Amino acid sequence: MNSDAAHCGPEPPRPSTFKLPSVRLLDSKCQLPPKDWPHAPVHRLADNAVYFVTAATLHKRHLFDTPQKRHLLERLLLSFAKRDGWQLEAWAVFANHYHIVARANPDSRNLGEFLHDLHGVSARELNKQDSVSDRKVWFNFRDTKLTIQHSYLARLNYVHQNAVKHKLVAVANQYPWCSAAWFERVASPAQVKTIYGIKIDRVKVEDDF
Repeated sequence: MNSDAAHCGPEPPRPSTFKLPSVRLLDSKCQLPPKDWPHAPVHRLADNAVYFVTAATLHKRHLFDTPQKRHLLERLLLSFAKRDGWQLEAWAVFANHYHIVARANPDSRNLGEFLHDLHGVSARELNKQDSVSDRKVWFNFRDTKLTIQHSYLARLNYVHQNAVKHKLVAVANQYPWCSAAWFERVASPAQVKTIYGIKIDRVKVEDDF
């Protein structure tokens, strides 16, 4: 795991913490848990580790190529994160990759084990939908431990804005399978302005998808 070494900027105020109610996405063809939204973002580095993670499908194939399949991956991501004690503070799910910013707590399961289970279950469910067997879906994941406040905030914004970067939408909150709309709903206007105002052009991420 790599440590971050960006310049440290001022810390924004801590937002209030509350939990949104679970939102059930109606999909008669897919027996998945409801979309269980995480708590409000913390926006402050503390004692618990925070990681930026990118995972890609094998050969970057567009296997999650329908709305139903992206719903599948996003809901499993949120479900496994909650089960294993990881607080998702930003996420973006696409046809052939995803990004997350995830915070551990003292009782969190190992990050590799959490992602291994996520990839295993999502691959099996996807292959079942596509009526294929023994197809390898995921290639690997890369994780970076975030230790500097400014770099952490920049990656939060990078993930929120990733669908815009990939030219899928004009405004981040229009993309259904990312955290931007949720973030704008639970954070204060000042916090949204602060995060969205951080430049992301110097964030170095392998993102040629």
